[in-house]
Amino acid sequence: MAEPALPTPRGEVSEAVIDALAADRPVPSTVDRALDPYGEDLQLALYCLYELHYRGFAGVDAEREWDLALLTLRRELEEIFLGAVRAECPAGADVDAEIEGLLDEPPDAWGVSHHLRRHGELWQLREYVVHRSLYHLKEADPQAFVIPRLEGAAKAGVVTVEHDEYGAGDPRRVHAQLFADLMQALDLCADYGHHLDAVPAPVLAEVNFMSFAGLHRRWRGALVGQFAVVELTSSPGSDRLAKALRRLGVDAEFYDEHVEADAVHEQLVRRDVIAPLVAAEPALAADVVFGMRASTMLGDRFGEFLLDRWAAGRSSLRTPLPDAPLAVHR
Repeated sequence: MAEPALPTPRGEVSEAVIDALAADRPVPSTVDRALDPYGEDLQLALYCLYELHYRGFAGVDAEREWDLALLTLRRELEEIFLGAVRAECPAGADVDAEIEGLLDEPPDAWGVSHHLRRHGELWQLREYVVHRSLYHLKEADPQAFVIPRLEGAAKAGVVTVEHDEYGAGDPRRVHAQLFADLMQALDLCADYGHHLDAVPAPVLAEVNFMSFAGLHRRWRGALVGQFAVVELTSSPGSDRLAKALRRLGVDAEFYDEHVEADAVHEQLVRRDVIAPLVAAEPALAADVVFGMRASTMLGDRFGEFLLDRWAAGRSSLRTPLPDAPLAVHR
Protein backbone atom coordinates (compact mmCIF):
# COMPACT_ATOMS: atom_id res chain seq x y z
CA MET A 1 0.00 0.00 0.00
CA ALA A 2 1.55 3.29 -1.13
CA GLU A 3 1.92 5.94 1.55
CA PRO A 4 1.61 9.63 0.62
CA ALA A 5 4.47 12.09 0.97
CA LEU A 6 4.57 14.49 3.87
CA PRO A 7 3.06 17.87 2.92
CA THR A 8 4.66 21.32 2.99
CA PRO A 9 4.13 23.15 6.33
CA ARG A 10 1.76 26.11 6.55
CA GLY A 11 2.96 27.64 9.82
CA GLU A 12 4.98 27.04 12.96
CA VAL A 13 2.84 24.24 14.39
CA SER A 14 2.47 22.23 11.20
CA GLU A 15 6.19 22.73 10.56
CA ALA A 16 6.97 21.32 14.02
CA VAL A 17 4.72 18.31 13.39
CA ILE A 18 6.09 17.61 9.91
CA ASP A 19 9.70 18.04 11.09
CA ALA A 20 9.02 15.66 13.97
CA LEU A 21 7.62 13.06 11.60
CA ALA A 22 10.34 13.49 8.99
CA ALA A 23 13.36 13.55 11.29
CA ASP A 24 12.12 12.30 14.66
CA ARG A 25 12.54 15.74 16.19
CA PRO A 26 10.74 16.85 19.39
CA VAL A 27 7.42 18.63 19.16
CA PRO A 28 6.32 21.59 21.32
CA SER A 29 4.71 20.57 24.61
CA THR A 30 2.14 23.33 24.27
CA VAL A 31 0.74 25.68 21.62
CA ASP A 32 -0.62 29.21 21.57
CA ARG A 33 -4.31 29.01 22.48
CA ALA A 34 -4.91 32.01 20.23
CA LEU A 35 -4.05 29.90 17.19
CA ASP A 36 -6.75 30.22 14.52
CA PRO A 37 -8.90 27.09 14.99
CA TYR A 38 -9.89 27.09 11.32
CA GLY A 39 -6.54 28.28 9.99
CA GLU A 40 -4.20 26.52 7.61
CA ASP A 41 -1.54 25.86 10.25
CA LEU A 42 -3.73 24.15 12.84
CA GLN A 43 -5.82 22.23 10.35
CA LEU A 44 -2.81 20.84 8.48
CA ALA A 45 -1.10 19.87 11.74
CA LEU A 46 -4.23 18.04 12.90
CA TYR A 47 -4.68 16.35 9.54
CA CYS A 48 -1.12 15.02 9.62
CA LEU A 49 -1.53 13.74 13.18
CA TYR A 50 -4.80 12.00 12.30
CA GLU A 51 -3.33 10.51 9.15
CA LEU A 52 -1.00 8.44 11.32
CA HIS A 53 -4.12 6.40 12.19
CA TYR A 54 -4.94 5.80 8.52
CA ARG A 55 -2.11 5.12 6.05
CA GLY A 56 0.63 7.27 7.53
CA PHE A 57 3.29 8.96 5.39
CA ALA A 58 6.19 7.70 3.33
CA GLY A 59 9.34 7.40 5.42
CA VAL A 60 7.53 7.81 8.75
CA ASP A 61 7.79 4.91 11.18
CA ALA A 62 4.37 3.36 11.81
CA GLU A 63 5.17 3.36 15.54
CA ARG A 64 4.78 7.15 15.54
CA GLU A 65 1.02 6.58 15.59
CA TRP A 66 1.31 6.14 19.38
CA ASP A 67 4.08 8.67 20.08
CA LEU A 68 3.07 10.28 23.38
CA ALA A 69 4.43 13.71 22.49
CA LEU A 70 2.49 13.75 19.21
CA LEU A 71 -0.68 12.58 20.95
CA THR A 72 -0.29 15.28 23.62
CA LEU A 73 0.08 17.96 20.95
CA ARG A 74 -2.87 16.54 19.04
CA ARG A 75 -5.01 16.80 22.16
CA GLU A 76 -4.18 20.50 22.53
CA LEU A 77 -5.00 21.21 18.90
CA GLU A 78 -8.24 19.24 19.19
CA GLU A 79 -9.32 21.31 22.19
CA ILE A 80 -8.80 24.54 20.24
CA PHE A 81 -10.69 23.18 17.22
CA LEU A 82 -13.49 21.60 19.23
CA GLY A 83 -13.96 24.75 21.29
CA ALA A 84 -14.48 26.82 18.15
CA VAL A 85 -16.89 24.31 16.61
CA ARG A 86 -18.96 24.04 19.79
CA ALA A 87 -19.13 27.83 20.06
CA GLU A 88 -20.75 27.97 16.60
CA CYS A 89 -23.21 25.10 17.15
CA PRO A 90 -26.02 25.79 19.64
CA ALA A 91 -26.86 22.95 21.98
CA GLY A 92 -29.89 20.75 21.34
CA ALA A 93 -31.13 17.24 21.95
CA ASP A 94 -34.19 16.83 19.69
CA VAL A 95 -32.81 14.34 17.20
CA ASP A 96 -36.07 13.88 15.29
CA ALA A 97 -36.48 17.61 14.74
CA GLU A 98 -32.88 17.89 13.59
CA ILE A 99 -33.41 15.10 11.06
CA GLU A 100 -36.57 16.70 9.71
CA GLY A 101 -34.67 19.93 9.23
CA LEU A 102 -31.99 18.16 7.23
CA LEU A 103 -34.54 16.47 4.98
CA ASP A 104 -36.40 19.69 4.19
CA GLU A 105 -34.33 21.40 1.49
CA PRO A 106 -35.81 24.87 0.79
CA PRO A 107 -36.85 25.49 -2.83
CA ASP A 108 -34.45 28.45 -3.01
CA ALA A 109 -31.50 26.49 -1.60
CA TRP A 110 -28.21 27.18 -3.34
CA GLY A 111 -24.84 25.56 -2.88
CA VAL A 112 -21.87 24.10 -4.69
CA SER A 113 -23.81 21.22 -6.28
CA HIS A 114 -26.50 23.65 -7.53
CA HIS A 115 -23.83 25.88 -9.07
CA LEU A 116 -22.02 22.99 -10.73
CA ARG A 117 -25.29 21.53 -12.03
CA ARG A 118 -26.40 24.76 -13.71
CA HIS A 119 -23.37 26.92 -14.38
CA GLY A 120 -20.21 25.05 -13.41
CA GLU A 121 -17.26 24.95 -15.76
CA LEU A 122 -15.05 21.92 -16.17
CA TRP A 123 -12.15 23.52 -14.27
CA GLN A 124 -14.48 24.14 -11.31
CA LEU A 125 -15.74 20.58 -11.34
CA ARG A 126 -12.16 19.31 -11.41
CA GLU A 127 -11.29 21.54 -8.45
CA TYR A 128 -14.29 20.27 -6.52
CA VAL A 129 -13.20 16.68 -7.09
CA VAL A 130 -9.67 17.51 -5.90
CA HIS A 131 -11.11 18.98 -2.69
CA ARG A 132 -13.33 15.98 -2.07
CA SER A 133 -10.49 13.52 -2.73
CA LEU A 134 -9.18 14.07 0.81
CA TYR A 135 -12.27 12.26 2.10
CA HIS A 136 -13.58 10.17 -0.78
CA LEU A 137 -10.30 8.29 -1.29
CA LYS A 138 -10.80 6.98 2.24
CA GLU A 139 -14.58 7.13 2.17
CA ALA A 140 -16.26 5.47 5.17
CA ASP A 141 -12.96 4.91 6.98
CA PRO A 142 -13.47 7.62 9.65
CA GLN A 143 -16.95 6.26 10.35
CA ALA A 144 -15.63 2.70 10.68
CA PHE A 145 -13.85 3.71 13.90
CA VAL A 146 -17.24 3.94 15.63
CA ILE A 147 -18.22 0.31 15.01
CA PRO A 148 -16.53 -1.24 18.10
CA ARG A 149 -17.93 1.62 20.19
CA LEU A 150 -21.53 0.65 19.52
CA GLU A 151 -23.53 -2.45 20.33
CA GLY A 152 -26.66 -4.27 19.27
CA ALA A 153 -28.93 -2.79 16.65
CA ALA A 154 -26.98 0.43 16.20
CA LYS A 155 -23.76 -1.47 15.50
CA ALA A 156 -25.54 -3.77 13.04
CA GLY A 157 -27.05 -0.75 11.29
CA VAL A 158 -23.71 1.00 10.85
CA VAL A 159 -22.09 -2.18 9.55
CA THR A 160 -24.92 -2.61 7.03
CA VAL A 161 -24.29 0.87 5.61
CA GLU A 162 -20.52 0.48 5.70
CA HIS A 163 -20.83 -2.83 3.83
CA ASP A 164 -22.30 -0.91 0.90
CA GLU A 165 -19.64 1.82 1.16
CA TYR A 166 -16.97 -0.86 0.81
CA GLY A 167 -18.53 -2.31 -2.32
CA ALA A 168 -20.62 -5.11 -0.75
CA GLY A 169 -17.72 -7.49 -1.25
CA ASP A 170 -16.74 -6.32 -4.75
CA PRO A 171 -13.49 -4.31 -4.68
CA ARG A 172 -14.41 -2.65 -7.97
CA ARG A 173 -17.51 -1.17 -6.29
CA VAL A 174 -15.75 0.23 -3.23
CA HIS A 175 -16.78 3.88 -3.18
CA ALA A 176 -13.18 5.06 -2.79
CA GLN A 177 -12.30 3.11 -5.95
CA LEU A 178 -15.25 4.57 -7.85
CA PHE A 179 -14.04 8.03 -6.86
CA ALA A 180 -10.52 7.20 -8.01
CA ASP A 181 -12.03 6.13 -11.34
CA LEU A 182 -13.81 9.49 -11.55
CA MET A 183 -10.56 11.34 -10.88
CA GLN A 184 -8.82 9.46 -13.64
CA ALA A 185 -11.68 10.24 -16.02
CA LEU A 186 -11.10 13.92 -15.19
CA ASP A 187 -7.36 13.55 -15.86
CA LEU A 188 -6.52 14.01 -12.17
CA CYS A 189 -3.99 12.05 -10.14
CA ALA A 190 -5.95 9.57 -8.01
CA ASP A 191 -3.12 8.61 -5.65
CA TYR A 192 -4.16 8.64 -2.00
CA GLY A 193 -3.16 11.95 -0.38
CA HIS A 194 -1.63 13.34 -3.57
CA HIS A 195 -3.53 16.64 -3.41
CA LEU A 196 -3.01 17.45 0.27
CA ASP A 197 -0.73 20.43 -0.45
CA ALA A 198 -3.32 21.93 -2.81
CA VAL A 199 -6.33 21.64 -0.52
CA PRO A 200 -7.08 24.54 1.87
CA ALA A 201 -8.14 24.57 5.51
CA PRO A 202 -11.96 24.55 5.06
CA VAL A 203 -11.70 21.12 3.42
CA LEU A 204 -9.25 19.80 6.01
CA ALA A 205 -11.58 20.93 8.80
CA GLU A 206 -14.44 18.77 7.48
CA VAL A 207 -12.27 15.67 7.31
CA ASN A 208 -10.60 16.45 10.63
CA PHE A 209 -13.95 16.60 12.40
CA MET A 210 -14.79 13.12 11.12
CA SER A 211 -11.44 11.79 12.34
CA PHE A 212 -11.77 13.54 15.69
CA ALA A 213 -15.22 12.12 16.39
CA GLY A 214 -14.27 8.68 15.10
CA LEU A 215 -11.12 8.40 17.20
CA HIS A 216 -12.74 9.49 20.49
CA ARG A 217 -15.15 7.06 22.11
CA ARG A 218 -16.47 10.00 24.13
CA TRP A 219 -17.71 11.56 20.89
CA ARG A 220 -19.23 8.45 19.29
CA GLY A 221 -22.64 10.13 19.29
CA ALA A 222 -21.23 13.07 17.32
CA LEU A 223 -19.73 10.66 14.79
CA VAL A 224 -23.15 9.06 14.31
CA GLY A 225 -24.60 12.54 13.84
CA GLN A 226 -21.97 13.39 11.24
CA PHE A 227 -22.59 10.06 9.51
CA ALA A 228 -26.30 10.82 9.47
CA VAL A 229 -25.80 14.18 7.76
CA VAL A 230 -23.83 12.54 4.97
CA GLU A 231 -26.38 9.82 4.38
CA LEU A 232 -29.50 11.95 4.87
CA THR A 233 -28.48 14.77 2.54
CA SER A 234 -26.36 13.01 -0.08
CA SER A 235 -28.90 11.89 -2.66
CA PRO A 236 -30.15 15.28 -3.95
CA GLY A 237 -26.64 16.73 -4.10
CA SER A 238 -25.26 13.61 -5.76
CA ASP A 239 -28.03 13.80 -8.36
CA ARG A 240 -27.07 17.39 -9.17
CA LEU A 241 -23.39 16.47 -9.39
CA ALA A 242 -24.15 13.52 -11.65
CA LYS A 243 -26.08 15.84 -13.96
CA ALA A 244 -23.20 18.33 -13.88
CA LEU A 245 -20.76 15.61 -14.93
CA ARG A 246 -22.97 14.40 -17.77
CA ARG A 247 -23.51 17.98 -18.94
CA LEU A 248 -19.74 18.30 -19.21
CA GLY A 249 -19.33 14.92 -20.92
CA VAL A 250 -17.90 12.96 -17.97
CA ASP A 251 -19.05 9.57 -16.68
CA ALA A 252 -21.12 10.00 -13.50
CA GLU A 253 -20.99 6.48 -12.05
CA PHE A 254 -19.66 7.59 -8.65
CA TYR A 255 -22.48 10.05 -8.04
CA ASP A 256 -25.12 7.84 -9.67
CA GLU A 257 -24.15 5.18 -7.13
CA HIS A 258 -24.66 7.65 -4.29
CA VAL A 259 -28.07 8.76 -5.54
CA GLU A 260 -29.32 5.20 -5.29
CA ALA A 261 -27.35 3.92 -2.30
CA ASP A 262 -27.82 6.94 -0.06
CA ALA A 263 -31.57 6.99 -0.61
CA VAL A 264 -31.56 3.57 1.05
CA HIS A 265 -28.96 4.58 3.62
CA GLU A 266 -31.12 7.50 4.73
CA GLN A 267 -33.74 5.07 5.99
CA LEU A 268 -31.18 2.69 7.48
CA VAL A 269 -29.43 5.45 9.43
CA ARG A 270 -32.69 6.83 10.80
CA ARG A 271 -34.33 3.50 11.66
CA ASP A 272 -31.43 1.15 12.35
CA VAL A 273 -28.67 3.39 13.72
CA ILE A 274 -29.94 6.58 15.36
CA ALA A 275 -33.21 5.26 16.77
CA PRO A 276 -31.72 2.26 18.61
CA LEU A 277 -28.66 4.24 19.72
CA VAL A 278 -30.70 7.01 21.33
CA ALA A 279 -33.15 4.51 22.79
CA ALA A 280 -30.31 2.60 24.43
CA GLU A 281 -28.29 5.66 25.46
CA PRO A 282 -30.58 8.70 25.71
CA ALA A 283 -27.72 10.85 27.02
CA LEU A 284 -26.10 10.65 23.57
CA ALA A 285 -28.95 12.56 21.89
CA ALA A 286 -27.25 15.90 22.47
CA ASP A 287 -24.02 14.60 20.97
CA VAL A 288 -25.84 13.25 17.92
CA VAL A 289 -27.40 16.68 17.36
CA PHE A 290 -24.02 18.34 17.88
CA GLY A 291 -22.48 16.05 15.25
CA MET A 292 -25.23 16.97 12.80
CA ARG A 293 -24.87 20.69 13.42
CA ALA A 294 -21.08 20.64 13.36
CA SER A 295 -21.00 18.67 10.11
CA THR A 296 -23.52 21.05 8.52
CA MET A 297 -21.66 24.14 9.72
CA LEU A 298 -18.30 22.92 8.43
CA GLY A 299 -19.87 21.86 5.13
CA ASP A 300 -21.40 25.32 4.76
CA ARG A 301 -18.04 26.97 5.44
CA PHE A 302 -16.46 24.85 2.72
CA GLY A 303 -19.27 25.62 0.27
CA GLU A 304 -19.11 29.36 0.91
CA PHE A 305 -15.35 29.29 0.46
CA LEU A 306 -15.62 27.62 -2.95
CA LEU A 307 -18.43 29.81 -4.25
CA ASP A 308 -16.71 33.00 -3.09
CA ARG A 309 -13.50 32.09 -4.93
CA TRP A 310 -15.30 31.01 -8.06
CA ALA A 311 -17.50 34.12 -8.09
CA ALA A 312 -14.31 36.17 -8.08
CA GLY A 313 -12.90 34.13 -10.98
CA ARG A 314 -10.24 32.65 -8.74
CA SER A 315 -9.02 29.13 -8.14
CA SER A 316 -10.15 27.62 -4.84
CA LEU A 317 -7.00 25.51 -4.61
CA ARG A 318 -3.73 26.57 -3.02
CA THR A 319 -2.03 25.37 -6.21
CA PRO A 320 -4.36 25.83 -9.22
CA LEU A 321 -4.80 23.12 -11.80
CA PRO A 322 -3.45 23.95 -15.28
CA ASP A 323 -6.90 24.81 -16.68
CA ALA A 324 -7.93 27.08 -13.77
CA PRO A 325 -7.47 30.84 -13.24
CA LEU A 326 -3.98 31.62 -12.02
CA ALA A 327 -4.98 33.50 -8.86
CA VAL A 328 -3.91 31.38 -5.88
CA HIS A 329 -5.65 31.13 -2.52
CA ARG A 330 -3.43 32.56 0.18
